[in-house]
Amino acid sequence: MKKTHFGFETIDAAQKEKRVADVFDSIAAHYDLMNDLASFGLHRRWKRNMVDRLAVHEEADILDLAGGTGDLTRLFLEKCPRATVILSDINATMLRLGRAKLIRQNFSPLVLQCNAEALPFADQTFDAVSIGFGLRNITDKEKTLAEMRRVLRPGGIAAILEFSRVAGFLAPFYDFYSFTVLPKLGALISGDQASYRYLAESIRVHPDQEKLRKMMLHAGFDEAEYYNMTFGIVAVHVGYVH
Repeated sequence: MKKTHFGFETIDAAQKEKRVADVFDSIAAHYDLMNDLASFGLHRRWKRNMVDRLAVHEEADILDLAGGTGDLTRLFLEKCPRATVILSDINATMLRLGRAKLIRQNFSPLVLQCNAEALPFADQTFDAVSIGFGLRNITDKEKTLAEMRRVLRPGGIAAILEFSRVAGFLAPFYDFYSFTVLPKLGALISGDQASYRYLAESIRVHPDQEKLRKMMLHAGFDEAEYYNMTFGIVAVHVGYVH
């Protein structure tokens, strides 16, 4: 049976989707607050930076994968008010919270629960596909990248915002924060220390910047590049379809 990572643990690939779902069902209610606290608010800058750097036209069709509570969907709608943006996620709890938040912010989102490994769309449906802080939680990353490539039109763009490999000088401090401070903060805010330990571990087993770039090329993107933010704590990977 095929194996995969769940944090540092090696498990049967068939188990991962359920275990990741349990994590996000547990932390969903406090997800936005924990993002602000854990990143000192930087996640908002990272997301806006990614969207601002993408050349998407005013009436683009955009798919936001693993969109969770809708931050990227909102930013795309703010940037391109006439665009069609679909907020999608495999987790119903997160999706419900994301839809409610966007409605409170006076948006009328299109919402779809779907698995990024098998997208329910025809080839060449979208001008842009994004995924923010979701790829590392997906069981088959290669299949997801291939699906992102498949649904993009010629001239389309894919953007992946994800935690990545930090600069060497920062690593000891980052490790202490990730494995000591963050789980305790998770326990204090959400009552769930184990889920935040998993999330910290999942960053360490996720492909680094260059490996993910090569995976995107292997998935069929004609070009792929990345740029680091905050000393490589996060990176944005961009894939292009000619």
